[in-house]
Amino acid sequence: MSSERPGVTQLLEAWSQGDQTALEKIMPLVYDELHRMAQRFMSRQKPGHTLQATALINEAFIKLVGQEEKQWKNRSHFFAVAAQAMRHILVDYARSKQSTKRGGNEQRTEFDEAVSVSNERANEIVALDDALIELAGVDPRKARVVEMRYFGGLSVEETAKVLNISTVTVMRDWSLAKAWLYRELSK
Repeated sequence: MSSERPGVTQLLEAWSQGDQTALEKIMPLVYDELHRMAQRFMSRQKPGHTLQATALINEAFIKLVGQEEKQWKNRSHFFAVAAQAMRHILVDYARSKQSTKRGGNEQRTEFDEAVSVSNERANEIVALDDALIELAGVDPRKARVVEMRYFGGLSVEETAKVLNISTVTVMRDWSLAKAWLYRELSK
């Protein structure tokens, strides 16, 4: 990293302290990674799911920019918060899809560019979110691991760095959380 071009962590710190020019500089540096996170999430979806990664990251970035408190510890922390924002966007959309279904409106709802989530998929996302909320009550770290790995698409190493735990712990938490969630979602 040269002194002429600050890294992501330095720009995040400057942005946290109110430097709006840092926000302009950071967007091109984090956009590709946010897009990669969104694409990884979308690659795990059922065929026919048309949520576009670009729409998801644009909404997530709007949420991040609009936060009152921006105390980014480092690059990993920023991406962990971005993963959480993506989760909330997907769950909010799925919940709105469910309420549309209950209201009898069979018209397809469009989200930003081209989000189309089936009612079945919306129910799955909401059920997963409800189960994650329950898991967070039992074991918050395991819930965070799921959020970062599933919704944010972070690798085991990235998740370990964000949570300041070992990769072995992340893999163990990931395995146990998946088993717990499977049991809860199978009820």
